[in-house]
Amino acid sequence: MTTGNEGHRSAGQVVLIDDEEHLRTACRQALELADMTVESFENAEGALDRAGRSWPGVIVTDIKMPGSGGLEVMARAQALDPELPVILITGHGDVPMAVAAMRDGAYDFIEKPFASEILVDAVRRALETRRLVLENRALRRALGEANDLEQRLIGRTPEMIRMREAIADFAATDADILIFGETGAGKELVARSLHDFSPRKSGRFVAINCGALPDTMIESELFGHEAGAFTGAVKKRVGRIQHADGGTLFLDEIESMPTDLQIKLLRVLQDRKVVPLGANDELAVDVRVLAATKEDLNALSNSGGFRKDLYYRLDVLTLNVPPLRSRRDDIPLLFQQFVNQACDRFKKPPVTVTPDKLSEVMRHDWPGNVRELQNAALRHALGAGGTAGPEETQEGTAGPARGLAAQMDAVEKRLIETTLAEQGNSLKQTYESLGISRKTLYDKMKKHGISAD
Repeated sequence: MTTGNEGHRSAGQVVLIDDEEHLRTACRQALELADMTVESFENAEGALDRAGRSWPGVIVTDIKMPGSGGLEVMARAQALDPELPVILITGHGDVPMAVAAMRDGAYDFIEKPFASEILVDAVRRALETRRLVLENRALRRALGEANDLEQRLIGRTPEMIRMREAIADFAATDADILIFGETGAGKELVARSLHDFSPRKSGRFVAINCGALPDTMIESELFGHEAGAFTGAVKKRVGRIQHADGGTLFLDEIESMPTDLQIKLLRVLQDRKVVPLGANDELAVDVRVLAATKEDLNALSNSGGFRKDLYYRLDVLTLNVPPLRSRRDDIPLLFQQFVNQACDRFKKPPVTVTPDKLSEVMRHDWPGNVRELQNAALRHALGAGGTAGPEETQEGTAGPARGLAAQMDAVEKRLIETTLAEQGNSLKQTYESLGISRKTLYDKMKKHGISAD
């Protein structure tokens, strides 16, 4: 056994197994030049001693060797960890065997003779896949080990840690709180957490969206009314503020509240009393008010769009809910959790979030924040399309765009079949002729149902 680059900060760990000394030496040198740490073996004896579920490396093995061949090495590696990447080195006559091995879980295969760049590229991709697999497992463990607040407000970034700490502190007080955040960022979830972790948790959590109710209804919704207070008021109605007595009132989109109602709300915040429509007597209420907005209320009040005195009354304690783009490292953890929740909701077996899928969700900008991510996770759990919204994915594109995609697929399939025939079914000559990598060719053949034979 030979080890290279000991003590060097490695780009990845590789176990290389090949009985041909000159090929083994050449492969080891190419990988070491790419800053990888290589352990090389002339046979399978002792080659997998380091491998296991937490090992962050890749195995490269020749298929045909004395004693245990590459397929046996792969079987032993999969017994240690089914997601451990194994790259097979094969001669031209063993290509069908290697293709079958890929169906059984091999990461890739390389046909002799091959350029060192092809080997290095395949190993780099396999190492990245391995890194994402281990990261995904760590995320699953983190979900299982999180406390109640961490399970509700998921994230390990500094922004989320600070927000959870603020919620824990603010929940213990009885002060009104202003919650600021973009659409879909999770403002109502923050409000519910403030209620559920507060001394008021046994009381009601009453939510009202100020932007979703007509101006003619919102006053009655908030303050209630007596029978006959206005046309259609045939019986007494208890308002939301009174209904939240002893608990928490959550006013979402507070910036949408009509100006005349802002004055009445200010009185409620100051006196903790309400007067239903058509009534004369004030009713005392014990309620904590949480207000949420996506607007800058200070700027809005300076421009006359919101009462400044109400803004100052609300702005006692403030919580800023970070947008998803500012905490990108939380995206894989959130996506995994949402997929699990969707599977539970629709009674589906667990759906694996592959490393490729995690890379895809990390690349997206998520302008709709957590709500958009949750919808994408639901689609993934149900097998209903890509990560982004319908306008950004081939699966969700309607009409002509879908027809174009189908036509392009047909052209691509025909081109690959023609080139394979011209090159005598040699995969190596085919992917070189098409100017793509061997892995890309295999993926496209699998996509279009093209046989390697």
